[in-house]
Amino acid sequence: MSSWSFRLAMVATVLTFGGYALLLPVVPLWVARGGSGAFGAGATTGVLMLVTVTTQLAVPWLLARIGHRAVLGLGALLLGAPAPLLALSPDLVPVLAVSAVRGVGFGLATVAGSAIVAELVPPQQLGRASARYGLAVGLPQFVLLSAGVAAAERLGFTLVFVVAGVLPLLGALAAVAVRVPVRTERPPHAARPVPPAWWPVLAMLVCATAQGGLITFLPLAVPDAGTAVALALLGTAAGGLTGRLVAGELVDRRGWGGRLLRPGVLVAGVGMTVEAVVGAGPLVVVGAVVVGLGFGLVQNDALTTLFSAAGPERYGSASAAWNIAYDAGTGAGAVGLGAVAEPFGYAAAFGTSAALLGLVSLGRRPRSP
Repeated sequence: MSSWSFRLAMVATVLTFGGYALLLPVVPLWVARGGSGAFGAGATTGVLMLVTVTTQLAVPWLLARIGHRAVLGLGALLLGAPAPLLALSPDLVPVLAVSAVRGVGFGLATVAGSAIVAELVPPQQLGRASARYGLAVGLPQFVLLSAGVAAAERLGFTLVFVVAGVLPLLGALAAVAVRVPVRTERPPHAARPVPPAWWPVLAMLVCATAQGGLITFLPLAVPDAGTAVALALLGTAAGGLTGRLVAGELVDRRGWGGRLLRPGVLVAGVGMTVEAVVGAGPLVVVGAVVVGLGFGLVQNDALTTLFSAAGPERYGSASAAWNIAYDAGTGAGAVGLGAVAEPFGYAAAFGTSAALLGLVSLGRRPRSP
């Protein structure tokens, strides 16, 4: 974790996710202002995530053939370069086209980014290294999820789109400087009991659905509370960072791999319940923080659990499974909860997500093999 390659990989991650986080709540707001409504706003995130997930299926194959840094750099390039084109029109069709291209880039960058962490550190450091990767992913969201909406309102959407294009391009430059060691002997498989692989994937999927819907629709659900929305978006990112750092320490130092999934899902469900019931005021911020905290616990524990289950020879596939669950859930939250919100309102959409989280958290815990 002290090597220059690991540090450069984290820099590339911060810059790449900066371009992603800046636009995640801004693009739905852009098309909603253009007259596309709640479903159209959710569709922008949904298309981005659909193409992302489809791309992620092929990334393990690409990693084996062209290498981690090439895939990471190409992904950052495709994520950033089309972003300024969004300023040309708020109409739904052209925005969806740009979102699709950016989805290809994001799919490449996400799988390569988390897989490169496992390639650069020994297995006994995976929990803390994954937490640092989570910090590199979460810091841009901590700052830019709220700043993007505020900057768009005060400085205009065009400037936000340009900045969101430049950041990943700088990330691509950092990515090509990373040196991934060629291992003649693979490190031994971490001897941790782990639950079946479907359990961390399911936990990731339902939590990502909740946070994807929250980030997409909170600016629309509380349209006249700019400060509260900004603080809530900031809070959910801060909660995610805290959850990932706590999980990293508990997994490496206490051997709690796989034990934090159920508590994390339950905590996220409590947060979404608050969002569904309250709808306005300071508790909107509290609920968002709680959602982020639960999802942060799940993110780090799920990633290290999948790496342990897969073993070093299949780190790329484990990374793909984790990222597919993350991004498919984010897209499902945007599109699925948007479909609920259109006829029934945002409280019903948030309540639906809370119920789903509750069902998963109360389900029977799978045994470790």
